[in-house]
Amino acid sequence: MLSQLPPATYRDPNVLLGFESGDDAAIYRISDEIALVLTVDFFPPIVDDPFQYGQIAVANALSDVYAKGGRPVTALNIAAFPRSLPPSVLARVLEGGQSKASEAEVSIVGGHTVDDPEPKYGLAVTGLIRPGEEVTNSGARPGDVLVLTKAIGTGIITTAGKAGIADEAVLAGAVASMSALNRGASEAMLEVGVNAATDVTGFGLLGHLKTMLTASGVSASVSRGDVPVLRGAVELLKRGVAPGGTHRNLESLAEHVDWAEGVGELDRLLLCDAQTSGGLLISVPEERLEKLRSALIGRGCEFAAAIGIVGAGTPGSIFVEL
Repeated sequence: MLSQLPPATYRDPNVLLGFESGDDAAIYRISDEIALVLTVDFFPPIVDDPFQYGQIAVANALSDVYAKGGRPVTALNIAAFPRSLPPSVLARVLEGGQSKASEAEVSIVGGHTVDDPEPKYGLAVTGLIRPGEEVTNSGARPGDVLVLTKAIGTGIITTAGKAGIADEAVLAGAVASMSALNRGASEAMLEVGVNAATDVTGFGLLGHLKTMLTASGVSASVSRGDVPVLRGAVELLKRGVAPGGTHRNLESLAEHVDWAEGVGELDRLLLCDAQTSGGLLISVPEERLEKLRSALIGRGCEFAAAIGIVGAGTPGSIFVEL
């Protein structure tokens, strides 16, 4: 939506990163030694358990700071709840959020709540980074390897959960993935040195990759077989389960993605599945790939999957092979 606004009449020279490139967070320089990383994210419940919902919402909001290589330090709760909802439910949501913030060593220092028919919860987050050390989405280079740190399929599974047709173990696996912080992945990419990164959320794996490629002026090829997928997601797709956002993501990428023969509709939906609190998608020079994978595994990341290669083709274009 911000892209539809007329150009701003004022631009503070200390704004090092704004919304122009579709990056995950803004960066504002305080001094030569320190800059703020600023982001906000909130959404309606995607699971029934209020505590788990709070945990997932906080992990998701913090992820934008981690994708920039920043260290989140403070946050403000953003909550919208109907007056008819028992206060105990809101308390459990906030408790879940607080538990995840504490795990991340982030202080929730306040917030704001409004009356709304549909519940929503998330955070406005402030992080810290040294100017010049931020990892943006515009630095991918031809020859880089694309590495993904979490499996995809959360949109499909949580949609099935809301419909009451998801296996309990399948839903638990998705919740565990969404609740996991991207802190270790962020630390690993900073240690190794990478060219670009983004987190994978509502626009799906290919949607966020397309934004990175466009900002970087490059293309990419992705191997469907190398993309990690949450257990149960494919089976649910075969039963016709997919959120509306996933279908919209696929439609929006029609002019940007070429599909190899044999990559069917289910695979296409899966790669465009609208994620919540997904992993980091990292563009790393090939010579640093194994070092990055070792660093990710050493920090307990769910996956360190090499899923594709950056190329020098039409900016923003993606070729998907089996």
